[in-house]
Amino acid sequence: MSPSDWNTAIIEEFRANGGQVKEFQYPGSPLVLLHTTGAKSGKPHLTPVACIMDGDRYVIIASKGGAPQHPDWYYNLLAHPIVSVEVGTEQFEAQASVIEEPDRTRLYDEMAAIRSSFNEYKEKAGRVIPVIGLTRTK
Repeated sequence: MSPSDWNTAIIEEFRANGGQVKEFQYPGSPLVLLHTTGAKSGKPHLTPVACIMDGDRYVIIASKGGAPQHPDWYYNLLAHPIVSVEVGTEQFEAQASVIEEPDRTRLYDEMAAIRSSFNEYKEKAGRVIPVIGLTRTK
């Protein structure tokens, strides 16, 4: 299954089940759907991403499964930081911002404590993996 087909299946399951995706049920770390605008193309993109909460802010991590490069959605939100987020059955607009140290490490470690795969991603990526805050605007 291609990454695109996999994402499509996750998105369909998310929307059919009020934000629940069987494979990604972790207490304290829901799956959200991130709507971005292409940095170069200007086209809309939709990506399922894991998140944690930091106060009222949703926090996502640009791990790309430990790949050596950042995911495309990261560059999209740098170019167009106003995004849309689906959580459960709700959709809202948010301002995306890259989280700086020491909060970046604290929040990355919080995610890794919930989803151990993030420890593996950190080891194999060979880069500092960005952590992004999504703050509701409306």
